[in-house]
Amino acid sequence: MTVFEWFLVLTLFMMILAIFVSFIRLVIGPTIWDRLLMVNLISAKVVMFVAIYAIYVDNIMLLDIAISYGIIGFLTITLLSKYIMTGGREK
Repeated sequence: MTVFEWFLVLTLFMMILAIFVSFIRLVIGPTIWDRLLMVNLISAKVVMFVAIYAIYVDNIMLLDIAISYGIIGFLTITLLSKYIMTGGREK
């Protein structure tokens, strides 16, 4: 393995650790807004993980998946925020 490949593997492991820590914060978060922020953060980290993995395996098609997941994550956070701000099911 080259130095670049070791760096990519180390980065992938660090991304997994960061996603795990964000998930713990998602469970602990005292308010709904903290939880929503962690969902957004996990979504962004997964997009970065898939992009780094695409570089590691040298597969350009995985970048399309990362872009699609990023768009879906953005729409999900936007719709959930709007749903929470309007009162949700309590209306």
